[in-house]
Amino acid sequence: MCSRWVVLAFYCLGQMCAGQSLKPQIAAPELATNNPTLTTVALEKPFCVFDSSLYPNKSYVIYLYAMKESASAISSLVTTTNSKPLNSTFQQTSGGKLGPYKAAVFNVPNCASPPKFTDVGDVNKVSDVLKQYLFRVGDDGTCLYDPNFLAVCNPPLTPDTTYRFKYVLVDSTEGIMKDQTLWSDPIKTRRAKLPLKIDTWPGRRSGGMIVITSILSVLVFLLLAGLLASVSSAVMGSEASSAETKHMSQTVQQSELRPQLSSE
Repeated sequence: MCSRWVVLAFYCLGQMCAGQSLKPQIAAPELATNNPTLTTVALEKPFCVFDSSLYPNKSYVIYLYAMKESASAISSLVTTTNSKPLNSTFQQTSGGKLGPYKAAVFNVPNCASPPKFTDVGDVNKVSDVLKQYLFRVGDDGTCLYDPNFLAVCNPPLTPDTTYRFKYVLVDSTEGIMKDQTLWSDPIKTRRAKLPLKIDTWPGRRSGGMIVITSILSVLVFLLLAGLLASVSSAVMGSEASSAETKHMSQTVQQSELRPQLSSE
């Protein structure tokens, strides 16, 4: 198991570093199962993508923007005329419907000094190592409703909706954009299942089969109840008959004893 994680980690690093991707990529299924979900999308972080734009003695951060595909191309710009990155929020853009919103801010991934591969074999550290390689959009379910939340809000995405994503390199000292990727290919979140189509039993069953099963269960219950009532009635009748027979037997015995007493 440990060796498998090591191989996957090397594979992931090789893909991200050698590919020099110009657009955000959805995480490999080996590293992020069930991706996308109803409300989240796991993306590979931009390892080695902005190396040529980094200069010594400068401080940089990565902005991640998200936008619904239905937003117009005109509204897909993420900077102002002064190359200032937009600070539009999830609320201001109606969840990306009106244009891109800033979903995350994180440090530039260090391609020269990645996480230790020895840590990948440690079950207790796998999660932390993968977080350094991947980012999950839509992973914060409380920030929209917390009045004291001051960081960049990364709220859940909308189910059955297509999104695009973009990474932007920002000079945090000057507060201007230095480089950016293209918008990602369309990535669609999963669709919620209808209640009648939810599989609640080992082996797939349709809504109609569930209804039929429920009706049959009720009929069986009524049949058993009727049978139980019949058995109970029969037992009670038998007990009453036995009591009556016993009473008659006692009466006969008493009647037989009276003549004997009279003769004496």
